[in-house]
Amino acid sequence: MTMRLDRLPGTRRRPASGPASGAAATAAALPRRLDQVARHAPAIALAAMFLLPLVVCVTTAFMTQLQAGTGTLWPSPWTFGNFGAVFEAIPFGRDLLNTVLYAGLSTLGVVISSVPVAYALARMRWRGSRAAFLVVLATMMVPAQVTSLPLYVMYADLGWIGTLKPLIVPSFFGDAFSIFLLRQFFLTLPEEVFEAARVDGAGEFRILRSLVVPMARPAIAAVALFAFLFAWNDFYNPLLFTGNSPDGQTLAVALTTIAKTAHQSAYQLQMAASLMFLLPVLVIFALAQKVFVEGVTMTGVKG
Repeated sequence: MTMRLDRLPGTRRRPASGPASGAAATAAALPRRLDQVARHAPAIALAAMFLLPLVVCVTTAFMTQLQAGTGTLWPSPWTFGNFGAVFEAIPFGRDLLNTVLYAGLSTLGVVISSVPVAYALARMRWRGSRAAFLVVLATMMVPAQVTSLPLYVMYADLGWIGTLKPLIVPSFFGDAFSIFLLRQFFLTLPEEVFEAARVDGAGEFRILRSLVVPMARPAIAAVALFAFLFAWNDFYNPLLFTGNSPDGQTLAVALTTIAKTAHQSAYQLQMAASLMFLLPVLVIFALAQKVFVEGVTMTGVKG
């Protein structure tokens, strides 16, 4: 006489496996997923609003001239020749070189000039430091349009109009926003480290070079990324100071000339050029995202 094992005391039946159990697990997980979607619905909607222009830019870059600008969201057929046509419409290589020079050298100037000033305002004891810091903050409140005319006259007297000098040289004299961020970060560093270095006979420059800069690398990287993105996307200053000079034109200004050179609506070329203009920034931000977020979060606002 045989006895089934699943009927013995202490013996548990294994749950049935197969399509039925998989469907049951999926049905049980569905309410939980819907609840998560409902909780994050505002964030999803906001992300979709920000991504929609990028999606339109990407799809339009692959459209034909007849299809671009008609409201169609999907290319039919896909046209890859628009990217090559951009090089025929504008001198893309020369404008790219000007943009790289402007963004790279101005970023270098901002970092070199802002770090010592921020250290002096944060850690060096001297009369009038708070007043000087208030003057730096006041310059952030002055619109750029207010100083455009005096700067243009000054650069014209120097013979710099039409070149990259008005865009690069001022960055070596400090940037108020970068000085503010770095100063706030320097205030969070422990005072004991500076006191110990001074007791050992280290001067202020050595403290800045050997202690502050290594500890402030995340904040310096964040400031450098801010400066690079501003210079790369800057349209107002290159348009004002370089004008129609072919030797100083940047990509931000060149994008507006595509429609003029094409003698007709060329939305597909503008979107293709915009996509190539945007790609390096996305790559740099993706590679430096960790350092950038760390630098921003560590730069607290302290009095």
